[in-house]
Amino acid sequence: MSKSSRRTIQILILIAIVILGGYAIGSAVLGSDGKLEAGDKSPSFALLGTDGAVHKLEDYKGKALVINFFGTWCEPCVKEMPALQSEADKWKDQGVAVIGINAGEDQMTVENFVDGLGIKFPILLDEDKDAINAYHVVPLPTTIFVKPDGRISAIHLGQLDLQTLDSQIAQLVKQ
Repeated sequence: MSKSSRRTIQILILIAIVILGGYAIGSAVLGSDGKLEAGDKSPSFALLGTDGAVHKLEDYKGKALVINFFGTWCEPCVKEMPALQSEADKWKDQGVAVIGINAGEDQMTVENFVDGLGIKFPILLDEDKDAINAYHVVPLPTTIFVKPDGRISAIHLGQLDLQTLDSQIAQLVKQ
């Protein structure tokens, strides 16, 4: 390879690095990482539930919605499930729906998990992680609180305790 060819390749690599670096810096500064925030419209989904039915975001239109993303292997997820079930029972007659979206595990594993914990609210399977990606979920558990108009009210990262969950749902109902 000649000196001039090597020089051209080096310049092209340098230009590519500058362009990629500029994009990365611009994305960080301008906040265009795609993460959802309070006030954003809740992304749509259509996922198979452990009940055998397909559940869509539109099915919950007009309801306050608590969407909990979880994994059966996630210790904080396991610990917060009883609180979620308790709140699902408490608020169901006040227009609040609690749903769980599992992060990519097989149906049998998820069904054994929810049966073992006595979970009765809808559990949806996100085997391809389409909803996880649409909601930009990291880490597990993540809980999204959605107002009846379909806009996100709050996003909670990590384990929820009963008091925090109850307070968030109370605020959601008031909005």
